[in-house]
Amino acid sequence: QARLVESGGGYVQSGGSLRLSCTASGILFSLSPSAWYRQAPGKERQMVARIDRAGTTEYADSVQGRFTISRDFPRNTLYLEMNNLRPEDTAVYYCAIVPIWGQGTQVTVSS
Repeated sequence: QARLVESGGGYVQSGGSLRLSCTASGILFSLSPSAWYRQAPGKERQMVARIDRAGTTEYADSVQGRFTISRDFPRNTLYLEMNNLRPEDTAVYYCAIVPIWGQGTQVTVSS
């Protein structure tokens, strides 16, 4: 059974950085497009960054230039490097190989 497990969330001050990781089992990032989403309280889940099988990336306008999505095939892990974090980045972050979702990891950015 395919499973995704996120880690790396936490509490950081505005301007800080975090790196999220998502480790897969039962499914390969090398064979599937994948993405990071986030959901803030009271808001809809939104796509943050995605990467296709060829490695082409796409970012939400709000994180362009600050976030980077990448993959490590030997570790079968997806990453989201987040720099210059802002309070509005506060949310639960999920990795996905749709329709498979991780459980989410909380990111909180203080002003």
